[in-house]
Amino acid sequence: MTAHEIIIRPVVSERSFSEMEQNKYTFEVHKDANKFQIKDAVEEIFGVKVTRVNTLIVKPKTKRVRYVAGKTRSWKKAVVTVAEGQSIEIFGNQA
Repeated sequence: MTAHEIIIRPVVSERSFSEMEQNKYTFEVHKDANKFQIKDAVEEIFGVKVTRVNTLIVKPKTKRVRYVAGKTRSWKKAVVTVAEGQSIEIFGNQA
């Protein structure tokens, strides 16, 4: 897998924005990627030193559309901690 296949997109949420002040960035990643692959991919794409990677599987939620019940998709989330003094410019100058 290439680095761009591992890192799918940044996660945009209120919690992820507040964690950016602590040099923690949240990404949706490929389900089969391990922590070492995620670390290498972030370092390659953004050119920063990664100190820690925490991963979790987001469980699907049950949703209803009229009478039909279904589930949302499950996906893998990675919280990447960057070295002190470095940052990732995900959203330009907004963060």
